[in-house]
Amino acid sequence: MSNCDREPIHLVGSIQPSGFLIALSTDWIVKHASSNIGVWLGVEPDALLGLPLTEVMEEEALHAIRGRLQLSLINGSVERAFRLTLSPNALPLDIAVHLSGQSIIVEAEPSEPDDELDVGSMVRAMIGRLQRTADFDSCCREAARQLRSLTGFDRVMIYRFDRDGAGEVIAESAVRGVPSYLGLHYPASDIPKQARALYERNWLRCINDVDAPPAAILPPVGPEGEPLDLSMSVLRSVSPIHCEYLRNMGVAASLSVSILRRGKLWGLFACHNMVPRRLSLERRTAAELYGQMFSFLLEGVERDREEAYEAKARLLHTRIMAVMADGASSMENLERLRGEVGHYIRSDGFAIVLGGQILVEGTTPTPEELLGLVRMLNRTHASRVFATGEIGQVHPPAQDFTERAAGMLAIPVSRKPRDYIIFFRRESVRTVTWAGNPDKPVEPGPNGQRLTPRKSFEAWKETVHGQSEPWTEADLRIADSLRVTLMEVVLRLADQAEEERRTARERQELLIAELNHRVRNILSLVRALLAQSRAGVTRVEEFAEIVGGRIQALARAHDQLTAENWKPSPLRPLIAAEVDAYLGSRADRVVLSGPEVLLSPPALSVMALIMHELVTNAAKYGAFADSGGRVKVHWSLDDRDALELCWEESGGPPVQAPTRQGFGTTIIERSVPHELKGEAMVTYALAGLRARFTIPAIHVSLAPERPAAVIEAAVTPCAAADIPLGGTVLILEDNMIIAMSAEDMLLKLGAERVETVASVRQALVTIADDPPDMALLDVNLGTETSFPVAERLRELGIPFLFATGYGESAIFPEEFRDVLVLRKPYDSEQVRRGLQTVRGI
Repeated sequence: MSNCDREPIHLVGSIQPSGFLIALSTDWIVKHASSNIGVWLGVEPDALLGLPLTEVMEEEALHAIRGRLQLSLINGSVERAFRLTLSPNALPLDIAVHLSGQSIIVEAEPSEPDDELDVGSMVRAMIGRLQRTADFDSCCREAARQLRSLTGFDRVMIYRFDRDGAGEVIAESAVRGVPSYLGLHYPASDIPKQARALYERNWLRCINDVDAPPAAILPPVGPEGEPLDLSMSVLRSVSPIHCEYLRNMGVAASLSVSILRRGKLWGLFACHNMVPRRLSLERRTAAELYGQMFSFLLEGVERDREEAYEAKARLLHTRIMAVMADGASSMENLERLRGEVGHYIRSDGFAIVLGGQILVEGTTPTPEELLGLVRMLNRTHASRVFATGEIGQVHPPAQDFTERAAGMLAIPVSRKPRDYIIFFRRESVRTVTWAGNPDKPVEPGPNGQRLTPRKSFEAWKETVHGQSEPWTEADLRIADSLRVTLMEVVLRLADQAEEERRTARERQELLIAELNHRVRNILSLVRALLAQSRAGVTRVEEFAEIVGGRIQALARAHDQLTAENWKPSPLRPLIAAEVDAYLGSRADRVVLSGPEVLLSPPALSVMALIMHELVTNAAKYGAFADSGGRVKVHWSLDDRDALELCWEESGGPPVQAPTRQGFGTTIIERSVPHELKGEAMVTYALAGLRARFTIPAIHVSLAPERPAAVIEAAVTPCAAADIPLGGTVLILEDNMIIAMSAEDMLLKLGAERVETVASVRQALVTIADDPPDMALLDVNLGTETSFPVAERLRELGIPFLFATGYGESAIFPEEFRDVLVLRKPYDSEQVRRGLQTVRGI
């Protein structure tokens, strides 16, 4: 009976005949080909299987496909290339490529150049119109209208799923004469579970002609007996059951675009055409991008609603704490809270079950009926809100009082004994308009009873009894917030002996809140750096270098502050570290002179960014742009004990004032006045840039027992940059994003192979199976450290270095105090120099 849900639609073994498919091994040998490939390439499948792809495609086309595959592996998506010529005198084709298991899937279809199609501009304009709509319903109507204009289909609907998988058409745009499905509901079985799962992975699904005979994949299975997984295929053939369903609707072609919310399927753009219709891959790509942008817009609207609910929840929390603080009994306090909670959780009645006592108000079950409900609730999870819109479905005796309470939302407020606040909603008799009778017919088939697609989609009305108005996600979220608050208060009033533990928990929550505050500040700063650094940048690599440098400068200042326990820190090491980090062996071209002064934490962070920008600009345009330039950095205290710092460049190329105010220039000229209320002056003299900064005395102090001196910045020999790392590198890192970034760095630095693991156990197994040539070990791995791995590597004589985000405060065992440590965030140059140092290069 559930053959629809069991149908392996991703292993259908054929494609639509509007294009062709080739499946390749990872060394680009043909493993599978569609039966119609001879029409396109002039080579039949039997003659093509087992050959390298270079024998049927030009090198230039193959190079483009390989590039797109690389992007596909990085992004985890299907990548496209438009208007490629695969062989001499062939017509241009649009290509889609992705990796499926161990097979490279290459699909091609005719290219139809559309000079009027500027995907980026078009989608941007379409989304702009959506943002100007007045409300959610008008936004959906406009979205359907725009997608119909883009695709040319006869009917475009927005189809939204409910929690049970059933769907409703909430918006529609159609040409005159095409039947309207607006407002109709569809049972969950109309879109089987495995189809909904594919919609979450693959944003787009097209059917050009439901009657077109499919082109088979040859051979049907690979050498190991496995069929080809076509989950992400753009040409995947259509389930016969789905084709029958569409024919019953009078639809000859369709296009579906997923609408996701937080990675889950929220709904679909469902496009129908009454006659066969093929959209070019390029226009389908525009539709896919539009669907993605609409999803982001929808998520933003939902996020705004959530923030409003969270604000109400915080207000509720404050009021509850005020009520509970007056010393009354738990029951009296909870009874008084009814008026407060009622503003946020709409209900027809409520019951409080606390310590064997029952208090009811409004329309509720009787106390005897409530005892049965409580016994049922006692079998549910003790720390979760329980909600249902049909009590009779989970508790059959409740069918006798649906007119008083058909739905309930139960909030547990203790563990032992089980106490609850339960909100009730009365039965909401409503009429649901289905697209045809939702009960599909059953017919005999070759394999027994078969569930068939319905043949009628006329409006079919059903009167629903025994259900209340459903509880929304907002209701559940606010209820859970209330649960946490009441649980804490009830436990405190019930057992004063746990006062000390409660106090400790509150202190921990305060520390977490403070940590959250600090992290948010850091993230806000990084976000601002990202936003401001993109001006004038044309390449991703250049953008990454600029942002990475600025973040590294802040990280070095943060490490120095951490080493000083967040107290005033010395200026000289900060400048020397920035010079050394950027210039390496050229650091001796900078002369530092001045008394040993300490800067406050805010001033040190500001000067870290300023020094980074000055060194960077000098390397690009100033004294370090050639071999003869030098920089003198001098500082002193004036008669007001303010710090006067001068930066003077000489010997470099002639200096010209910038034609525009970039973010780096803004940092140099405005940071000290804005952040520290000091002064900054920059002069673009022909002989070299000069900058003078005045930092108020409130941020400056003299270091004790440190005489003023003139010294040169320390010179750190730079490892030979032209020597590739080579060999195998083991990365032990529990953060996936950091691990991927480190892997990319190492491969670019010449490592032959990189093995990435996330735990000590995985690392030891990898070392036992295939010892690496060197290793990069993150010190802290959640509940464990990497020191056992370091011990094993030392026993085997394998060089390694540590990485940590704890700065100077990281604690190392005595036997590893001599090991080189990278401070997070690290960059490619630091990794190269570190590994070459531990290897003695």
